[in-house]
Amino acid sequence: MSNVAATIASAALAVGVSALGSLAADAQPVKSVVLVHGGFVDGSGWDGVYQILKKDGYDVTIVQNPTTSLADDVAVTRRAIAAAPGKVILVGHSYGGAVVSEAGTDPKVAGVVYITAFALDAGESVASLIANPPPGAPVPPILPPVDGFLMLDKAKFAASFAADVRPEVAAFMADSQVPWGIAALEGKVTVPAWKSKPSWYLVATDDHMIPPPAQRTMAKRAGATTVEVPGSHAVYVSNPGAVASFIEQAAAGADKK
Repeated sequence: MSNVAATIASAALAVGVSALGSLAADAQPVKSVVLVHGGFVDGSGWDGVYQILKKDGYDVTIVQNPTTSLADDVAVTRRAIAAAPGKVILVGHSYGGAVVSEAGTDPKVAGVVYITAFALDAGESVASLIANPPPGAPVPPILPPVDGFLMLDKAKFAASFAADVRPEVAAFMADSQVPWGIAALEGKVTVPAWKSKPSWYLVATDDHMIPPPAQRTMAKRAGATTVEVPGSHAVYVSNPGAVASFIEQAAAGADKK
């Protein structure tokens, strides 16, 4: 074999080994999960889901959104994705669905999971989707804005947001609300992740914040693998086992995509 031929053969072998290494890396199970909370709450509500995922061997990051603007929340989420080891399953609850729709196009994201969340299309915002609720749909008890931020009526918080959560926990959630910036509601998604990444959607059938029919419509539009679970808007708090199991199904499913 000539020197030129030997060099070419050696280079081809190196490329082949590199390609095999890349395929092996891609074949690794997805074991990182990034959890993104929605409006009016913070990341502490994920505690039950977090504990289950950690016990099952997942690396879990909980994003603490400032909920001041969609751009700010996406930036925080992208930093969490960058810091997570390996490929990531990105999970959003409620308004967090808008955040993961925008941030989920990151190359490290293997799949996007919506937990009774806004799976927005390009040009949509949470504000545009909730502007004209259908007749008979429950209307969340959102108080008039103060200094550009929204809150839920504490007296009506449990019934609308967390009807199946233990009363003392629901009361704590009401009293520890995080003001939700109007700029966050009005933030528009540019390129939704569900158009390029496999997606999953958990419908909470007793949700009084995002009507279940709206959830089903968004899930179908996204082509998401969908499951329906009895529960309130805070199903991730009241039934962390079902939510964690669904996230693990997504992680296993993303391995095969």
